[in-house]
Amino acid sequence: MKLKDIKNIKLILAIFVVAIVWGTTFLGIKIAVETIPPWFVSGLRQFFAGLILLLYLLISKKLRWLGWKTTMQQFLISGLMLISANGLTTVAVQYVDSSLASLVSSCSPILIFILSAIFIVKKIKIRSLIGVLMGFCGIVFVFWNGLENMENVDYQKGLTLLFLAVAGWSIGTVYSKKTLKKNADIILLLFYQFSFAGVVQLIFALLFSSEIDIQSWNITSILAVIYLSVFGSIIAFFCFNYLLQKLLPTQVAVLSYLNTIVAIFLGWLILNEEITIKFVIAAILIISGVFVTNYKTKNEKL
Repeated sequence: MKLKDIKNIKLILAIFVVAIVWGTTFLGIKIAVETIPPWFVSGLRQFFAGLILLLYLLISKKLRWLGWKTTMQQFLISGLMLISANGLTTVAVQYVDSSLASLVSSCSPILIFILSAIFIVKKIKIRSLIGVLMGFCGIVFVFWNGLENMENVDYQKGLTLLFLAVAGWSIGTVYSKKTLKKNADIILLLFYQFSFAGVVQLIFALLFSSEIDIQSWNITSILAVIYLSVFGSIIAFFCFNYLLQKLLPTQVAVLSYLNTIVAIFLGWLILNEEITIKFVIAAILIISGVFVTNYKTKNEKL
């Protein structure tokens, strides 16, 4: 097998993991916050992920100081993508359905496209914009009848937090692309990010949780946190950063549309939600958008 073929397999596998795993995290978060306060869910998720990576780095003897500049960069990325995006999304899921959370999160490619056009040197093609818009139209089509609860205060609160989370995620994605070197040790960088986010979010949990009753945390919610930590944080974020090394931010961000399809499918599978003709049409739009955004001609390279 040629080296190019191996790289393509790694790329496809990373895309598959990010698309599927992050699609399941919305359901995981919803289950976790049923009995565990949201900042504890998010904080424990990142803290455990940091501990696991610390053990790996110690055993492999790869733990090292990054230097102040790189460390501050990782803390900033952590603040934007973990504390802000993941944290606020977790809090928001208290007030809105997980499917709506996935919808709002799918808005990130639009903002990422704009930010990339401004800050990333590489030229973004019109084709990428068309693909992003196709996918977003598909998402809106799915939820056409579900955006009519704006008079509900909790709904407003949840929606506001989700849009703030999208802003954090979008800015963090573009900043990560600008600072991430092709030969960077992704696991080492993630250790710094997870550890910082975990500590900060656990402090938030102690400060802002209205009630702390560990005995009320059920096993299902605890298992959900463990799943979020291992799969949603360690594995998916590793693949996400690998993709950022290989692709443009808009190409990586469009995977959020696939996340939404997975989230809706799980709602149907676990909550017996109906998949209508609208879902089928939306799926066609979304998948087509992903294809258009990521399609490469023979003269183009990843």
